[in-house]
Amino acid sequence: MDQQQRRAEVVRRVRALAATTTELGRAFARSRGMHTTDAAAVVEILTAEGRGEPLTPARLAERVSLTTGATSTLLNRLEQAGHVVRTREHRDRRVVTLRSTPGIHEEAESFYAPLGVDLDAALGEFSAAELDVAAAVVARLQEAMAHHVEPVKPR
Repeated sequence: MDQQQRRAEVVRRVRALAATTTELGRAFARSRGMHTTDAAAVVEILTAEGRGEPLTPARLAERVSLTTGATSTLLNRLEQAGHVVRTREHRDRRVVTLRSTPGIHEEAESFYAPLGVDLDAALGEFSAAELDVAAAVVARLQEAMAHHVEPVKPR
């Protein structure tokens, strides 16, 4: 296999990983009897909380590609289901922060924890140096892809 074929294989594998990640989100939605958009929103909220950067409704709308009106309807559903609460934690009390509830956090943890174990086992087969290279490759590919996403504006 030449260098170009190797690069193409890496890109193909990354695309397959992205597709599997999307399907995993759908499986989470099915396991909880949720619409896929609702589950995607919950995962975005949980992920942002995990980074210590909770979302606002406007930022969630961007992340799940919905209008602000559709996002408001989605948040009403998630609040009514007991998955999300809207809080006013910011100094500017007009700013709304989205928080997951302990119940949905536990549901997501129970669904995704076995995946974490499997991923850890798969990565455990590689040396520290190999993991450093893999992390660098994935980071560089993510940066290249993000470069093409950010400038896209709605019509």
